[in-house]
Amino acid sequence: MIQSSFSENRSVFFRVLSDDQIYEIKRAAFDILEKTGAKVLHKGARKMLKQAGALVKGEIVKVPEHIVQECLRTVPKGFTIYDRQGQRAMEVEGRKSYYGTSTASPRTKDALTGEIHDTRVIDIAQGALVADALAHIDWVMPMGSSQDVPAISAELHEFEAVVTHTTKPMVFIGYSPRGNELVYEMAAEIAGGMDALRARPFLLSYPEPITPLVFPVESVDRMFVSADLCMPQVIGPSQQLGATAPVTLAGTVALAVAEGLMSLTIIQLRNPGTPYLMGCNISGFDMATSTMSIAAPEMSLGLAAQAEVVQSFGLPTWGLAGSTDSKTIDAQAGIESAFSILAQGLAGLNLIHDVGYMDMAMICSTEMLVLGDEVISMAKRFIRGIEVTAETLARSVIEKVGPGGHFLQEDHTYEHFRKELWIPSLMARQPYDLWSQEGSKDMSQRVAEKVRNIIDTHNVPPLPDKTLAALEKLKISGEKELIASYVK
Repeated sequence: MIQSSFSENRSVFFRVLSDDQIYEIKRAAFDILEKTGAKVLHKGARKMLKQAGALVKGEIVKVPEHIVQECLRTVPKGFTIYDRQGQRAMEVEGRKSYYGTSTASPRTKDALTGEIHDTRVIDIAQGALVADALAHIDWVMPMGSSQDVPAISAELHEFEAVVTHTTKPMVFIGYSPRGNELVYEMAAEIAGGMDALRARPFLLSYPEPITPLVFPVESVDRMFVSADLCMPQVIGPSQQLGATAPVTLAGTVALAVAEGLMSLTIIQLRNPGTPYLMGCNISGFDMATSTMSIAAPEMSLGLAAQAEVVQSFGLPTWGLAGSTDSKTIDAQAGIESAFSILAQGLAGLNLIHDVGYMDMAMICSTEMLVLGDEVISMAKRFIRGIEVTAETLARSVIEKVGPGGHFLQEDHTYEHFRKELWIPSLMARQPYDLWSQEGSKDMSQRVAEKVRNIIDTHNVPPLPDKTLAALEKLKISGEKELIASYVK
């Protein structure tokens, strides 16, 4: 028998926008760039854009659509990111989703004590260690912005803390153009040289323009540093509904796409073919408190819509999930984490960061990260969907068992249950009496125990002593250079 499409395992997914809506948003984004333009504070970038045919008046640059379209032609439509050991880790393309940690918060929920305090380098190291142990956290950002080292050289300390405590890929935040260069030099020591790093990149840079439509000198310089090395980079401007962006989601998405296209144009004009991931960080804005929400439903809706527009260009996308506005691991934290993780997985965003944020992105928490890992595991099973084949339809097994029987003893059950049935690591499924005998632990207690166990027992393959010494030397000399240049 020949029967087409009989075997099918279709991923569960959703769409936010129709094709016509995507078209309208794209037209609006091109119009924003051509009629409103962007404020580009970088003199060299303005000159480069003018030579390409953009209209430049003072610091305002208006870019005709044909220039952007040519840059869309040269940008890669996907790329591969490797791990620290040179193994393929993430194919950043299509609807393949990978989840990563939160980052850059000034405060941390201590991994061992639960105390809220200023972020230290040791907190970032512990965050990377916990992330390395979690099966469903695919990549790592420095979990916090270290307050116990000079700010001008913080990226050197943060990169070293992360790269020595995980083998997973990472996205790093540079605080200066020269700091970005030094991080690449450190990464090259690990990869076996700059050419080896370019061939198998295990990190992405994360320069950000300022919404709405401002491109500072240092942000552009950091784009140039990565572009000159042809290293992949994420551009993620942040839009707050009704504050730094229109309150309407359609307007915010159009603005976000325009900012993404402007970033793409700058990068591709600098070095055509540079890998680029087009993202944004849409967030809610509470009109009653004048605070940002890192977990509002509008956030996931807007990010999914922006991703659909970016996917229509064939480009990789960037998301934000697994965060909470709550200050503790409670029901609100679980609800907000689960909602955003599932929503953005269903939308097929590629790199989804900020698993582990609390308190409106002001606190990074390894406990929140562990909770998010459990939710991601659950969401992945849901999104994987249902496989329909002759084997999974199980007609022969149903016929064999018959009315009133059971399937526990069947080979079919043994052969398939591990794949079909999601097995939790944190959720409580034991009977009440057994749960009570085991200490009546709620989710926050179970999460805290898992964090402590990881820190006590998890080991990461160490870097060679020679490499560690080279990193330390680069960190020390780089810090002296950055501090001296800042003082001048």
